[in-house]
This record gives sequence, structure tokens and C-alpha cells, in this order.
Amino acid sequence: MALVDAQGMANRNTLDGYLLYLEGVVLKKLDLRSQAVTVLQAAVAASPTLWAAWVELAGLANEYEALDSLQLPKHWMMYFFAAHAFVELKLSEQALEAYMVLATAGFEKSTYITAQMAIAHHDRRDVDSSLTLFRDLYQNDPYRLDNWDVFSHLLYLKDKRMELANLAQKAVSIDKYRVETCCVIGNYYSLRSEHQKAVLYFQRALSLDPQYLSAWILMGHEFIELQNSNAAIQCYRQAIDVNRNDYRAWNGLGQAYEILGLNGYCIYYYSRAAQLKPDDSRMLVSLGEAYEKMEKIPNALKCYYKAHSTGDIEGMALFKLAKLYEKSNMPNSAAAAYTAACQEPANAGSKELPAAQRYLAQYYLRFSLIDHAAHYAYKCLEHESTKEAGKNILKTISEKRLSASNSSQANFKPEDLPDAIKNVSTSISHETPKTPFPLPSPNVTPDNFSTPKFTRHNSKYKI
Repeated sequence: MALVDAQGMANRNTLDGYLLYLEGVVLKKLDLRSQAVTVLQAAVAASPTLWAAWVELAGLANEYEALDSLQLPKHWMMYFFAAHAFVELKLSEQALEAYMVLATAGFEKSTYITAQMAIAHHDRRDVDSSLTLFRDLYQNDPYRLDNWDVFSHLLYLKDKRMELANLAQKAVSIDKYRVETCCVIGNYYSLRSEHQKAVLYFQRALSLDPQYLSAWILMGHEFIELQNSNAAIQCYRQAIDVNRNDYRAWNGLGQAYEILGLNGYCIYYYSRAAQLKPDDSRMLVSLGEAYEKMEKIPNALKCYYKAHSTGDIEGMALFKLAKLYEKSNMPNSAAAAYTAACQEPANAGSKELPAAQRYLAQYYLRFSLIDHAAHYAYKCLEHESTKEAGKNILKTISEKRLSASNSSQANFKPEDLPDAIKNVSTSISHETPKTPFPLPSPNVTPDNFSTPKFTRHNSKYKI
């Protein structure tokens, strides 16, 4: 075996960059990843401008740290490679920074860089910025079909039916046999809730290119809509075979097994998705729900709290955290979480808000904190679902105030509070599991609920 390896190394010394690239592709197909990395590194060293070799190499760097371990030539193409790899790894901030530097270095009119920046904005969920770039790109080069699958997906998210229909007609007029064209039409039918037709066009895309990742994932989504979980699972598994680093396929598998009620599988797949996309709260919330269904309460609490700390996209993490504290008979922690959720401006229209305000009104009333209870009771009157509860609480508050005017409670002092409220940090420490929440207040957001920024260490590819 050692003799064969030595002969292989000797043969590689006689190959040019293009033949080394072909060898690397074959090794990658055979799932010999480490050997493929070695050969592709030799390919880019022999032919630094061979972009196809750089792209294949980026697909093999399956984590951020792997980029630093690559032995790459000191060539200007390395900066394009680093930016492309950041997009592949969903490191959107680093990718945008790298492409901005390249744009200011003389590539500001490059349609490739504009498209990559749009994809990076899409990955960081900045739909409006991404759409603006794609529309500019469409105006400047209306016959460029590359990345129209992402463009159509953005129009799908924004419910732009007419614009998506026009894009589909334009794509068909340019080249109806391109995978991007099939994907655009599939997204159009999906937006119209014609999921069977959408599946048909995604299948056409895959018949043209079986390695087309987006089509496998989108077809899996359509099968979920059609309530065909088994077919969806097959699609997501095929997507993972194409690219194991795409969190969407792992998350899709978690959703499919959740529909089937197999929560143990859900935990595994949602965990993999969260590892690949640690700054996306949706996977953490889903993981917490799976833990909650399996009665693993401490793990579920950690997931919900981390989902909020990383920046809650859907605004559900705090509500789920509070409900789980309430279910676990931890009222102080539940009240603190509900308070922070009520004070989030993004939660103003949430359907969970009325129940949270009702809980807080009842919580403060229980400890005779009349002003706090009245604050949330009046909030309850603004919603039909909690209007009656709010009226009852306000009636009870009026009775308490009337009785307080004729009793010693009129001179109510902080030291008369129950021990559970007078020193919340002490009382919380006796609850299991422990919680970081302070005493809730209707006007002050607990410090622990500030959202930290997601950062990574510097890389040698920083430009």
C-alpha cells in the first residue's frame, strides 16, 4: 500500500493542474475526502487561476477551522476562494466583508460578486437587501440565469406572485432546459399552493443535474406540504449526500421525523442543524420542543434560553421558556421571562402576548403588588381572549384597594412582602433547575436578556 501511495505521489508530480483537478474530483466522488483535499491543493498550486479546483476545495472545507489548515498558494485568487468558502459555510458577515474589499479593489461591476453578496444577505435573513441586489443584477444583465433559484426563493418569501411569474416566463424564454429555470417555475407553483406541479419541476431540475442541492431541499419541502414524510426524508437525505454542510437538509429531516412523532430522531437532526447554523434560533427552538416532548426539561430550558440569546428570529423563544417555567412550577422565573417577552418591541403583535400579560397580572396580584397587577390587567382589556380575565382582575384589585384603605395594608411596606418576592434571587436558587432571571418589573428589562453579538476569531483570510 505504501508503494502504491509513493507511486501515486510520483505520478502527481508529472501532472498539470487540470489533471490534478480531475483526480481530485474523482477522489471526492469516491468519498476519499482527505486525499481529495491533498490533490486539489496541488491543483491550485500548479494552476492558481483554475477556479473549478478552488470551488471543489471549498466544498471539502466543512468547517471554519478547516480553512486555516489548508496549504494554499500566495495568489490573489485565494481571496476569492476565502469569500466563496465563507458563503458555503454560511458565515455571511465574513463573506460580505471579503466581497466588499474585492469590490472596492476594482471588481465593483462584477456580476459574480454582486450575486454572491446577494446570497450572503439571503443567508443572514436580510431579504430586502438581497432582493435589491438581485433586482439590480437583473436590470444590468437580464439574461444571466445564474442564481435565479435564490432570486425566485426571495420573491416566494415576499409573496411577489406577479414578479415571480414574470421571472419564470423570462427564464423559459432564455433557456427552458436550465436547472435554474425549472427551480424558478417550481417556486412559482409552490407559491400558488400547487405542490404537485412544483414537485414535477424540481424533478425535472434533478434529471438535468442530480447534484443540484436546492432542488432536493425544495422538493423535500413540497413533500412536507403534501404530508408525504417518507418522500421528504428521501429528498433531504439525498441533499445531505450532495452537501453535508447545508443546515437546511438536516433541519428538514428533523421536521419530517417530528411529523412522524419520532422525537429521538428529531433531537439528533436538529442538533446537527444547530451545529452548522449556531446563530439561527429556529433550530434551537425546534430542538427545545423535541426535548420538551421527551420530558427532558433542563435541556429544553437551555435550548430556549440560548435561542433568545443568539437573537430570536420568530419571537417564540421567551414565550416557550416562560411556559416551560410555568409548567415546571417555577413562577418567579416564568414571570421574569414573560416580562422580558412583553417588553420586546418585536413581540407587539404576537398571539402569545395576551396570555403572557394575563399571567403577569395574576402573578403580581397574588403578592398584592397592585400597581403592577393593574398595569397588565389593563393590557389584557386590549385583547378579546383576555378581556374577561382582565375585568375580573381589575375588580379584585378594586376590592383590595378598598379594603386596604380601612386596614393596616394601607401602610404596606416592602418588608411586608413574602420572602419569595422580597429576595427573588434567593428564592430562585432553591428552584430546580437554576435560572438567571432577576425580579420582574413592568418597566425594566432584565439585564440577562440582552442579545450578544455573534463573533468569530480572526482568520488568515481576512482582507
